[in-house]
Amino acid sequence: MSETTRLLDCLAARLSLGALDGQFARFLLAKADRPSPELALAAALVCQATAAGHVCLELGAVSRGETSGLELPRGFEPPPLDRWRERLLESGVVGGPAAYQPLILERDGRLYLHRYWDYEQRLGQALLERARSREELPDLQALARDLAGLFPERPAGVDWQKVAAAMVPLRGLTVISGGPGTGKTTTVVKILALLCRQAGERDLRIALAAPTGKAAARLSEAVQRAGAALSLAQSIPPKATTLHRLLGVRSGETGFRHHADNPLPLDLLILDEASMVDVALMARLLDALPASCRLVLLGDKDQLSSVEAGAVLADLCAGCTGFSPPFAELLERLTGETLEPAPGPVGPLCNGQVTLRHSYRFGHDSPIGQLARAVNGGDAGAAESLLSQGEPAGTIGWLRESGTAEYAAQRYAPLFRLIAEGARSERLFDELEAFRLLCAVRRGPDGTGHLNRRIADLLERDGLIAPHQGQYPGRPIMVTQNDYQLGLFNGDIGLLLVRPGGDGELGVVFPGEGRELRWLAPARLPPHETVFAMTVHKSQGSEFGEVLLHLPRQAGPLISRELLYTAITRARERFLLSAPVAVLRQAVASPTRRSGGLTKILEADGGRGRPTE
Repeated sequence: MSETTRLLDCLAARLSLGALDGQFARFLLAKADRPSPELALAAALVCQATAAGHVCLELGAVSRGETSGLELPRGFEPPPLDRWRERLLESGVVGGPAAYQPLILERDGRLYLHRYWDYEQRLGQALLERARSREELPDLQALARDLAGLFPERPAGVDWQKVAAAMVPLRGLTVISGGPGTGKTTTVVKILALLCRQAGERDLRIALAAPTGKAAARLSEAVQRAGAALSLAQSIPPKATTLHRLLGVRSGETGFRHHADNPLPLDLLILDEASMVDVALMARLLDALPASCRLVLLGDKDQLSSVEAGAVLADLCAGCTGFSPPFAELLERLTGETLEPAPGPVGPLCNGQVTLRHSYRFGHDSPIGQLARAVNGGDAGAAESLLSQGEPAGTIGWLRESGTAEYAAQRYAPLFRLIAEGARSERLFDELEAFRLLCAVRRGPDGTGHLNRRIADLLERDGLIAPHQGQYPGRPIMVTQNDYQLGLFNGDIGLLLVRPGGDGELGVVFPGEGRELRWLAPARLPPHETVFAMTVHKSQGSEFGEVLLHLPRQAGPLISRELLYTAITRARERFLLSAPVAVLRQAVASPTRRSGGLTKILEADGGRGRPTE
């Protein structure tokens, strides 16, 4: 066994590389013309970086000791950047941009797995093409008239919803960011109505989509409700779908049915919860969209990024401080709003990006809103002070008097009492959504697995559920794998209950369209788990009456500002935190930083200069 191979085995063990990552790294060493310890280290770390959500590995940062949450072997000193680059480029398995090698090394030291370099390049160029696209301007007088009809009221300050709606007919790509309660759904409905009016007699082919089944169902319900309230229901597609279903999953095959050679037959796609979409899936979506299709991305740029590699929405919004003066003037003519243009040159996507700033759910005096803003602003002292001032029964506060599992069991007890009283399933789901325990991790004493088991044991101790082997009436379950035949998707939540009219037989009931219910035999379920507690990642796209966030006793790389903000903003009425003060401070002080080059591609505008709008 060579010294390099022994080093790789040591790295694989110390870095906890998965089996496939370890085999990939060994493959590189076997195929290399000149294997080296530098190649072994780079191969191990780039696999670890991608698994941690980075699109690439920044060799320069690692050389300087800035690991961005990556785990370097103890006592191992990374090589200087120049020597590292030299060893990699002479290996025969690492190439520069546009090379076809397993690893791609950019000039500034960003090292990619080839497929992720390709995803990022394709996505960046596709976004730039949409940002550069020059369409014939619509009838501006008619557009201004339609906007005035859809936005008759003049709120104090800038009506950013109206500005967002005005942008869509002018752009091939519009990015609308906003926190919870800022009116993204209402804005979507008015955008749909506006474009339908602009189209006249022509029928628009429109799709609404979201990354998960849960998010798609919430989008459908919210848009239909907002459309009915505004008497605009005729302008709305009947149902949102998941991205995978929209693109066309092919059973037993990789890839999708829709791609560049078989594009989606759409004139408009509105994608909600865009912060959850990783670079690979977003690249495939852009591949499948015809050039004539308008794309509207909705989301909260301050939320957690996708579980997989990339932080696409945050990258799209990065550096956008306003519109160019000509575009701001055009929007003023259309909306009547006074807009301050950006103080300097704008990037190619900035005229297509807007942030909704007024929260209708969390007003200026809302403790939850104040806490979310303090966390977002990196003000740990203000966050700590706000939580400490909260009363035990107040809107926000610390959980101090009891343990996390004990408090959660107490909050779930009314659900099981309702089951014993024979309450209707609809009422049970309302009660289930009234409270949720959120965690940062799945494993260990602070993870969802341990807390779910502990809560069930406490409910059994208190006589609310009978002794069980994991199956009992009232068990909340979450689907963890899509099943397109059953119409169940990762993140869907149901309840195990006694089927009505049966002989005590248990079934799992899921909420369907509107208030309809779907019953399934437990044996038919795809992979699933108990969900008294769920991760903050899994909670994205959901909201609950009360949220209890439980963080580990010691801060780690997963405990970030974005995780804390996302958990806080899942709560409608009350938020509690179970965590040491030091962990809170560390979380607020630790914004997520994901390595990638998408912002560099967008800022460079592909070497073709900035738009002149």
